[in-house]
Amino acid sequence: MEHVLGDKRSVAILVGPALLVYTLVMLVPIIWSLGYTAFEGNAVTGFSFVGMDNLTQLAGDRKVREALGFTLRYAAVITVGQVLLGYGLALLYVFVLRRYSSVVRTLVFFPIVLPTVAVALLFQQMFAIAPRDGLVNSFLNVFGIESVDWFGSGGTSFLVIAIMDIWRSMGFYGVLLYAGLVDIPEEVLESARVDGTRGWKLVRHIVLPLSLPVLVSAIIFSINGTLKVFDSILALTGGGPGTATTPLTIHMFQTSFAYGQYGYGSSIAFLLTLLCLIVTVFIFRASRRDLTKG
Repeated sequence: MEHVLGDKRSVAILVGPALLVYTLVMLVPIIWSLGYTAFEGNAVTGFSFVGMDNLTQLAGDRKVREALGFTLRYAAVITVGQVLLGYGLALLYVFVLRRYSSVVRTLVFFPIVLPTVAVALLFQQMFAIAPRDGLVNSFLNVFGIESVDWFGSGGTSFLVIAIMDIWRSMGFYGVLLYAGLVDIPEEVLESARVDGTRGWKLVRHIVLPLSLPVLVSAIIFSINGTLKVFDSILALTGGGPGTATTPLTIHMFQTSFAYGQYGYGSSIAFLLTLLCLIVTVFIFRASRRDLTKG
């Protein structure tokens, strides 16, 4: 193996095809999109060079600020929900269910493989108020509470989105974090138990520090996915009511393809890319400091 990896020609043959595909599929479109930020127009009307005007316009665009605010709020809430519930499930799998956890893991993981549109339609029916009450409103009526128009305001719509996306993805993060917990040496846990460390103290002082690397990876994975949310919100609320649940991705899509402003849409995409990069670097550097202190 060392002989193969030491041969530059062998490395080029092994890595070259994958690197070429990655460049064509990922890097070239990113650079191409970045180039569009200096132009306005579209493929039908043609393009005209505007320099930095598109990027300058972002700072004063109210719709972009609203979409950015919703994106950050969504990312914070969903990431916390996904990772916390996922970590709780992982602890349940390892310390409570143990060898009998495979069936539960499968059932909880199952929603992530369902089509996004199917899940969105399910939640639309569950929280419906017209033409007839859905399951949630029917349940509220049993206790004398009037039906709620869950999709009639931004606050309640956001609540439904959060419930749907956390429910749908917590099983995935449960399995991801479970893989990190099972790598903790059993000897370390037994030594801690012998010293009288059990329950929450065991999790706080032993399990959590040892599982921090995979936990940080889960946070980075989650925050990047939530910042780029598109399909679940589009299928459930379409960004409504009005623009109350419109993230940057949907605003970018509408700007580029509904309004034909490719250049400005690419500028919004550049803002989103920069945001993902900043958040990822911040989390990574913060976790590096914690690991160094530990």
